[in-house]
Amino acid sequence: MSKIEFQIGERTKAIHCGEEPDPVSRASAPNIAMSTTFLTDADAGFSVEEMDEDAAWIYTRWGNPTIHQLEEKVAALEGGESAIAFGSGMAAISATLFHFLQAGDHAVVSDVAYAAMSEMTNELIPKLNISVTKVNTSDLGAVEKAIQPNTKLVYIETPCNPLLRLTDIEAAAKLAHEHGALLAVDSTFATPLATQPLELGADLVIHSLTKYMGGHGDAIGGAVVGSKRLLAPMRKSTAIRLGGIISPFNAWLIMRGMATLPIRMKAHADHAMAVARFLESHPKVLRVIYPGLESHPQHELAKKQMRNFSGMLTFQLKNGQKAAVDFSKQLQVIHYAVSLGHHRSLIFYLHSADLLETSFKFATEQQQESWNDYAGEGIFRLSVGLEDADDLIRDLKNVLDQLPD
Repeated sequence: MSKIEFQIGERTKAIHCGEEPDPVSRASAPNIAMSTTFLTDADAGFSVEEMDEDAAWIYTRWGNPTIHQLEEKVAALEGGESAIAFGSGMAAISATLFHFLQAGDHAVVSDVAYAAMSEMTNELIPKLNISVTKVNTSDLGAVEKAIQPNTKLVYIETPCNPLLRLTDIEAAAKLAHEHGALLAVDSTFATPLATQPLELGADLVIHSLTKYMGGHGDAIGGAVVGSKRLLAPMRKSTAIRLGGIISPFNAWLIMRGMATLPIRMKAHADHAMAVARFLESHPKVLRVIYPGLESHPQHELAKKQMRNFSGMLTFQLKNGQKAAVDFSKQLQVIHYAVSLGHHRSLIFYLHSADLLETSFKFATEQQQESWNDYAGEGIFRLSVGLEDADDLIRDLKNVLDQLPD
C-alpha cells in the first residue's frame, strides 16, 4: 500500500491500497507483471516449502507483483491481515474446503448456496470421506444441532444465492467457535461495503471477484481473506499446489474495477431499492425478496449487519417459466443472462423443479421445504446494474404489463 500515515476511508482504500507509483517509470497506475518467471538469487529454493510470505518473486504460480497488489486491496477492504487470489470464486471455495477439511472431518453447510458449491458438497467432498450436513443456517438452533464432535468448518452465505436469506454472522461465529470449528462466510452478494464478516467474528471470507468486486463482467477471479496464521499454509497447500491461480491480467482488471466499488455499491443499492419497490407494487408480481424491504423476513438483521443492501433481488410471478420467455425476448435494457454484480443489469429465471433435480438433487425434505418457502415454483434473480433506475423500471413494466393475469 502507498505509505499513507493516517487513517483512511473506504473510498481511499479502494483506490490506494495495494498500489503505489512505479519507482522506475513513476507511472501512477499499477503495471501488469505478465512474466511467469523472475530473476532470482543463486541461493533461492526450488520448493514451496522453502518459501515465506516475504520472499522475492520466483514464479507466478507462487506469487506475482500484480496479483499481490490485488490481494492487498481485497484484504484492506475486508479488514483482514491477508488474502489469497484465485482464478475463480469456485477455485477459492474449493481451496478452502480442501485445505481446512480432511478425511474423517465434518462440515455444516448452508442448505441453499451457490449451485456449484452445493453440487461440490453433494458429491465430490463426501467422496473424500468428509461428511457434510446441510441446514438452514438462518436457524441457529438447526446449526447447533448439526454440529458434531468432528465438525471443523461451518460454511454460510449471507445473503445466500439465490434466495437472499440471511445468517447472523456474529451468532454463527460464536456457535462455531464454542465447538472448535471455523466459520467461513461467502460474502459475494454483500461485498465489504455492506458487511465485514471478520469484524463479526468470522475466520474466513470468500468472494467471487468476478461479481461486484470486478464489477464490469470482463474478468473472472476469486479470493479468500483471513489471518496470516490461517492463510499462509493455505497458500502453499492449495493455491500453489492445486494451481488455481488468477491471471495477472485478470487481477489487474479486477483491481481497476475495485477502485470504484464504494461508489458503485451505493448506486447498485439505490437502484435496487427503487426497482424492488416498483415490483412490490405491481399487481402481477407475487413476491419480492430484497433485504432492504421491510417485507423481507430478516429485514431487522439486514439493518444490523449490512450497511448497504446491495443490488440483488428476486421476485416471483405466476407461470414464471413462461414469463421468462417473454423477458428474454422483450427486455431492451436488462440482459437476460446469468451472473451478477456487473454494471449492466442481468436477469435469469431459476425453476425450482430443475434446481431440485440438479444442484439440490440430494436435498432432504426439509431442504426442499426451505427452498419452496422462499421460491415457490421458481424465482427471477435480478442483478440491478448502474443504468438509470427509471429505465430499468420502464423496461420491466413493459413486459409485466403484457403478461396474462
